[in-house]
Amino acid sequence: MVAIACRMTKDLIIVESPAKVKTIGKFLGKDYAVEASVGHVRDLPKGDMGLDEEHGYAPRYEIIKGKEDVVGRLRKAAKAAKHVYLAPDPDREGEAIGWHVAELIRTQNKNVSRIQFNEITARAVKEALENPRPINADLVGAQQARRVLDRLVGYKISPILWKHVKRGISAGRVQSVALRLIVDRERERRAFQPVEHWALKAKLAGENPPPFRADLWKIGTKTVAPGMKDIGSAEAAGALVQNVRAGTFVVDAVEEKERSKSAPPPFTTSSLQQVANRALGYPAKKTMGAAQKLYEGVDLGERGTVALITYMRTDSVRIADEAKKAAHEFILSAYGKDYAPAKARVYKTKDGAQDAHEACRPVDVTLTPESVKQFLPADQFKLYQLIWRRFVASQMSPARFHDTTVSAKNGTTLWRAKGERLLFPGFLKVQGLEAPTEADADAEPQDGQSAQLPKVAVGEALQLLDLTSEQKFTQPPPRYSEATLVKALEEEGIGRPSTYAAIISTLQDREYVAMEDKRFAPTELGATVSDKLVAHFATLMDIGFTAGMETKLDEIAAGGRAWEEVIEEFMAEFIPALEKAGTEMSRATIDSGVACPECGRPMHVKFGKNGEFLGCSGYPECKAIREFTRDEQGTIIPVDRPKEEITDILCELCGKPFAVKVPRKGRASDPFLGCTGYPKCKNIKNFKRDEFGAIIVLEAPEEIPAGTCPECGKPMVIKTARRGSKFIACTGYPACKHTEPLPTGVACPQPGCTGEMVEKTSRRGKVFYSCSRYPDCTFSLWDRPVPGPCPKCGFPLLVEKHSKAKGDFIACGNKDCDWVKDEGEGEK
Repeated sequence: MVAIACRMTKDLIIVESPAKVKTIGKFLGKDYAVEASVGHVRDLPKGDMGLDEEHGYAPRYEIIKGKEDVVGRLRKAAKAAKHVYLAPDPDREGEAIGWHVAELIRTQNKNVSRIQFNEITARAVKEALENPRPINADLVGAQQARRVLDRLVGYKISPILWKHVKRGISAGRVQSVALRLIVDRERERRAFQPVEHWALKAKLAGENPPPFRADLWKIGTKTVAPGMKDIGSAEAAGALVQNVRAGTFVVDAVEEKERSKSAPPPFTTSSLQQVANRALGYPAKKTMGAAQKLYEGVDLGERGTVALITYMRTDSVRIADEAKKAAHEFILSAYGKDYAPAKARVYKTKDGAQDAHEACRPVDVTLTPESVKQFLPADQFKLYQLIWRRFVASQMSPARFHDTTVSAKNGTTLWRAKGERLLFPGFLKVQGLEAPTEADADAEPQDGQSAQLPKVAVGEALQLLDLTSEQKFTQPPPRYSEATLVKALEEEGIGRPSTYAAIISTLQDREYVAMEDKRFAPTELGATVSDKLVAHFATLMDIGFTAGMETKLDEIAAGGRAWEEVIEEFMAEFIPALEKAGTEMSRATIDSGVACPECGRPMHVKFGKNGEFLGCSGYPECKAIREFTRDEQGTIIPVDRPKEEITDILCELCGKPFAVKVPRKGRASDPFLGCTGYPKCKNIKNFKRDEFGAIIVLEAPEEIPAGTCPECGKPMVIKTARRGSKFIACTGYPACKHTEPLPTGVACPQPGCTGEMVEKTSRRGKVFYSCSRYPDCTFSLWDRPVPGPCPKCGFPLLVEKHSKAKGDFIACGNKDCDWVKDEGEGEK
């Protein structure tokens, strides 16, 4: 019996994501048990800083709330296992997750090793199992240092900003520097002075067709550029046009050469985010989410669950030898020997990059995008196609072009025309004509081939068919798009590519930036926070300092420094800055340059729960407020409210007519009926219009009793807000204005939080659910919460979801868990 029990003992593999359990379990078989930690299992507490400031800022970790069942399951599995292999993602964060798991199961099993693999294939996992290693304490230290630094900055600076700017906002060590880039760029744009210039184009014809267009290139010996007096005004351009018309065009030079263009390297995290944003319009967060699913594995029907790409968090452009060989064989069979160079192409990873993993590439190059299209959602298919094409192109022959440049002289002016003819497509073949150009990850997409030029000879006279002049103005530096912001962060050494998506999401979630025409514009709140931080935390907001901190974290990871030493150095400068800011930072006061329409005093930009607005500086004596926008130069332009439409519907409380109104920060599509007796009468009603535009008053939904008002003792009832969410209000309104959000009965899943999920409405009118302890706890979700726990991962909260294909169903509230309970099909 003992021998049988030993033979039944399995080794245990612990991964991060439940999706990997299915993928890895498929090809390892019954000899191994596979469990998931579902991300992090321990973290710093939510309710307090969790750092021992008297003893080197030692972190105090606790099991994340809602993960108790997960930890229990891991401990049970570890106790039954012969050996435990920790296999979280192959990066610093994954190393830290493995360390935390090891700390939690140490009493159940001491035979613990770390394994890592760059791709989820049977070969890669088995090789990893043959080469286990101890947990890398240096990598864990680097992750721990980053976590402690971020906690210190957030917890120490945020309360100062609450006092002087707006309650509930926060600061981040890396995000604040990214915000500074956006704010500085906006100020450059506002300070920019456009310069007038004129572009001249000539349509010319030689002895051989076809006619071609040439651009004005030089005037005398000077290359044409904005600011040249010869083309700086309509008069100057007109005089130049007259001189050119009076002269004769003669071919001055003809230059012909063959040019080759090589494919760009396979994707790194940064280049993937940039190209996906430009070519597909994907935000960094969407790109990384789709890539994660491709990495963890996709159900390919009869083939089962298959991982499609290698690990996507990488700085390297290195490719494994077997992947190069597979690509060479595929290119030979699919495109022919001309497209497959005899020697595999090798790319050099830039200095300072982390080269722990390969570039992001397809695991199996023979799985073409078209062959898996039917199994993938549209966003995953498009991203896989991008990754697959980029990798295949990187191992193909260069494209070859025949370039022709013709220079023509007319008096003191020199004109130039460029032509391009494709001789051999090379790597361009794999992209297809329908593909967006992505030949250079660091450049904006190109326009394709230039016009073809006729055969001309030096000294040949050219006939002028047309001459045009077009007024232009120099443009300010563009705002950052996601692609260009990611590029700037990478170039400046701010953060790591794996953190870019989180940085961008944080700036948007805090409403420090807004998207305008797919580019980032700082909000007034974002600019104010940035200015306050720059003024009082100059070192922290310095780009060079932030980049230097990343270098120090790299040194910790390499074993060159202790993480405690780096924290002590940082705090030696940070503490005095904190103390000084606490006493010297002033209340944010932004003069708008607009006079109050009621009292004439200056109006200031203020920050409320509904966003920015203009408020009278004479508050509280004068309570006038106005909305505003800004023009391109940043000048504040007050926005008047639309004139109220007085109706013939009378208020049943005071007898005055109702008027159609819009919430101060609401949308024109979200009007309501408000009594014109306001503020004495605060009666409001919902309404709709019939097909002729006539107003139809909507009956208020039935109010449900909800206890007694704690302020006045009158009954409380559940009401429905105009935007759809429910809340609890006192029936003594308007004498008593006590209200409470409607509780869902589901506890907040955040560790250490004692709040519960309540129903609310966003500024855009969408119902969502957030913790009742906001802003101390910021956990929120769009789907209605349902009491858990999840039977698969133990997360304490489930959610109600709806889709066209499945209808209504219940799913796990943890985005990393794929558990679903379908009312018609049962659990999956």
